Amino acid sequence: MQWRSIVLGLLVLRLTLSCMMWLSPSLSPSSGFYHNFPLGFSLGMPRDNKQRQDDGHLSTSEQSCRTSTREGKAAYTSYFEDSHDEYAKKYSSFPENLKAKMKDMAKAMFYFGYDNYMKYAFPEDELNPIDCEGRGPDAKNPSNININDVLGNYSLTLIDALDTLVVMGNISEFHRAVKLVIDTVSFDKDSTVQVFEANIRVLGSLISAHILLTDSKHPFGNVGLENYDNELLHLARDLAVRLLPAFENTGTGIPYPRVNLKTGVPPNSVNETCTAGAGSLLVEFGILSRLLGDSTFEWVARRAVRALWNLRSNVTGLLGNVVNIQTGQWVGKQSGLGAGMDSFYEYLLKSYILFGEKEDFKMFNAAYASIQSHLRRGREACNEGEGDPPLYVNVNMFNGQIMNTWIDSLQAFFPGLQVLSGDIENAICLHAFYYAIWKRFGALPERYNWQLQAPDVLFYPLRPELVESTYLLYQATKNPFYLHVGMDILESLEKYTKVRCGYATLHHVIEKSKEDRMESFFLSETCKYLYLLFDEDNPLHKSENKFIFTTEGHVVPIDKRFRERLWNDVFPKEDSSDELGTQDLRPANSSSKCNRIPEERKYFLPLKSVYMRQIDQMVGLL
Repeated sequence: MQWRSIVLGLLVLRLTLSCMMWLSPSLSPSSGFYHNFPLGFSLGMPRDNKQRQDDGHLSTSEQSCRTSTREGKAAYTSYFEDSHDEYAKKYSSFPENLKAKMKDMAKAMFYFGYDNYMKYAFPEDELNPIDCEGRGPDAKNPSNININDVLGNYSLTLIDALDTLVVMGNISEFHRAVKLVIDTVSFDKDSTVQVFEANIRVLGSLISAHILLTDSKHPFGNVGLENYDNELLHLARDLAVRLLPAFENTGTGIPYPRVNLKTGVPPNSVNETCTAGAGSLLVEFGILSRLLGDSTFEWVARRAVRALWNLRSNVTGLLGNVVNIQTGQWVGKQSGLGAGMDSFYEYLLKSYILFGEKEDFKMFNAAYASIQSHLRRGREACNEGEGDPPLYVNVNMFNGQIMNTWIDSLQAFFPGLQVLSGDIENAICLHAFYYAIWKRFGALPERYNWQLQAPDVLFYPLRPELVESTYLLYQATKNPFYLHVGMDILESLEKYTKVRCGYATLHHVIEKSKEDRMESFFLSETCKYLYLLFDEDNPLHKSENKFIFTTEGHVVPIDKRFRERLWNDVFPKEDSSDELGTQDLRPANSSSKCNRIPEERKYFLPLKSVYMRQIDQMVGLL
């Protein structure tokens, strides 16, 4: 019962402190970005832009303690105007020598993981960094999907890291790795893998590496390999063909979640799949189709997206997280931004950016509007006004009612997607919330209860989502604050996850106990985004060509080739005179002046100084 006494004490302490802060003029609601993080959010009311009760979105402590006088709203561009503030001094600059140090640290982190994988684990799929040995599928326990969904006996970590070697400028090692993949990797395996994981980790990396090898316009110069004969592209096609049986014999066109690479869909396969798993194949399958001139792969992926889209609620416009592929019935009615749904939204926008298919953009805009209307809770304006800070919750897809009080770490990708859509202000707010959690624990717990302000699921498997959003926000705003965030994340990883032969999953973000696993995305995403954050002069940033990252962090160019169909008999024709270019992207709520990334990038620091104090107070008190 001791924990209950602690929680009760914290509640009383928090309520008292909230009252004191609300009664203090220097910490009034108008003087801060988030006036405070209340211990319990009162986020039960749906967001309504047209009409809402004056105090319906405020927490109980705020309603009881706030003053009746409402001060003027602070301007978005007034952040850190007080140059004497200690936080302004800390976050308004980032020395070049420190940036170089962090860049070197990120590179060393990658190579410590990569070199040890090659030494102790290759050709197996993953590195166990504590025991310094390799890990493959769990053949003794086929039901261990936590392992077997990802690992397929195809040197996963090496394949997943290919383009990271190029990003870091190590062309010689990239060539060696490509030759190893060509000489040793085969997909003719009796391995049952998840279609989604094989697509984003393996297929996506093979396609990216092939493009790097063959694209003479690439900013990294001539990275071509002598006598290269499109072997990676052939491997990618072979893998994709082995994934195609997942799309057969389903009543909806939505694929089975798993296939055996040798025999196809297992006879005992379940008929249920998650929205992200079924609806996040279009980028890789679409690029492959356009490289090969074969519509098959894009067609099955696009059919799955359309099928899911047509199953959305006609009341809220939301989708659930688990669907029956035969009947189209929603098995999981939870709608959110995290596990089971995240990359579905991501690929609606990225597919449009790559392929220029206007239906993708229309779906993204409609989805984004539904998210803002039904998932977003808190005050209407992100960085001004009164009420709870904005938060995206898990709701019932049919009525928008909150289903639980947790969010998961995968949702930290969403600020990065908001950057791509042009909704910078909301991206800043949501990113700040996740950074506050990281700052408190030195990692992101897999699930975090926003009502109790405590983790629900305590492990952290080295996920990249917060780093990715930090990188994209820095590219959009050039605010030194995000370099400080990156340094904080990098130093936390070094302090808490580094072990004898690599970097290990945190089993418990509070106690910092570890699990013996280094997933492949640590090298393909986490290290890559950290390195790029501090490498201002990276060719990727200097090139006139534009690039985008897949959901696994693989680099692909925004190329005219991918906007040209080599077939005319599959998708309905559209009026090309109205085709939108990547510069014409607008978010669903594009009327806001804050939604577009200004060319001059003169955004001020994204957090007011008082908010940074309150983050520190939250960390210290809770």
